[in-house]
Amino acid sequence: MTETTAIPSVRHTVIVEAPRAHAFDVFTRGLDTWWFRDHHIGKEPLQEAVMEPRAGGRVYERGIHGAECDWGRVLVWEPPARLVVSWQIQHDWGFDPNPAHGSEYEVRFVAETATRTRVEFEHRNFERHGARGQAMHDAVTKGWAKLLAAYARTASKT
Repeated sequence: MTETTAIPSVRHTVIVEAPRAHAFDVFTRGLDTWWFRDHHIGKEPLQEAVMEPRAGGRVYERGIHGAECDWGRVLVWEPPARLVVSWQIQHDWGFDPNPAHGSEYEVRFVAETATRTRVEFEHRNFERHGARGQAMHDAVTKGWAKLLAAYARTASKT
């Protein structure tokens, strides 16, 4: 029997100065408005980052010449409160079509007031990436911090 060592989740919390529904929409339908252009895995420069707004929807990138490259799938779609997405990007920044080999992230949108939302983010289950799970954890820890800060700025001003 093989034992798998649990790898800690990556957790971040950001505040968005906007109503919860707006914060959810900017994170999901507005993914392309805050995602960094240099964060892509396709062979072409990134034209667009897309999250299809439904459970089972694709999360993917489209390159400047139209090539598409999957990143994962929407597992839970509960607007405006919660979202869970599979992260099927591997440590070598390639896509693995088997979701059992990927981690996942969950985002919770908590209304603090009518115009302020706390966004709680957790990327978990890195051990599903196998021997390179810790490397994936280490790679995304700082990346998510920067991306979520960009998201919070974008969602707060739009």
